[in-house]
Amino acid sequence: MSGPEQLEGMHVAAFTRANDEPDTIFHAQRIPDSLMDMGAQTAVTALYQTALPVGGAVLDLMAGALSHYPKEAQFQRVVGLGVAKAALEANPVLSERVVQDLNDEPTLPFEDDSFDAVTLCDGLAYLTQPLAVLMEIVRVLKPGAPLILTFSDQFHAAKAVAIWQALEPADRVRLVSVLMSRTGLAELDTGEVVPPEDLTAWRDTVHAVIGRKPRT
Repeated sequence: MSGPEQLEGMHVAAFTRANDEPDTIFHAQRIPDSLMDMGAQTAVTALYQTALPVGGAVLDLMAGALSHYPKEAQFQRVVGLGVAKAALEANPVLSERVVQDLNDEPTLPFEDDSFDAVTLCDGLAYLTQPLAVLMEIVRVLKPGAPLILTFSDQFHAAKAVAIWQALEPADRVRLVSVLMSRTGLAELDTGEVVPPEDLTAWRDTVHAVIGRKPRT
């Protein structure tokens, strides 16, 4: 296992975590569900409705029991990769399941240019080697295909990296954009969905950054 990344322009401890317990053990002890409330989950699904290529091969990274994919969407292949076997088995949309801790092994077990889209929901906060993982995502994406990265303001403090916890939400979006740009992802598009004031059951703002693998 490699140590936390040390990236140019960032503190040497930026991608360290308070709890170094293996992620496979940490998450096996917890309910395999999303920290997002239902309103935020619905917002992510709405984004996927417009951004995911229906009929293609998609990869859900750091997947759990929920992928938030539209129920009516049909895909050729849906691969889920995550640390919790029980959560992956409970996820009904997956056609393939891979148990892997990306902090232990950031190399993805897929061929180059394999996927029409990759989704990463509420996961980047926990990556100690985010640039290595993002470079792997670029490798397995087909040319022109998107990485759709979403997150809310909720996270496991014990497992989130130091820089993520130190930043405000808007700065987290900037961090994600910087990391994605460093890996060569292009056509970056950012946005957020803020809960309506009249819906008290929806409290979590959803932030999104989409980048595409260059066609050439």
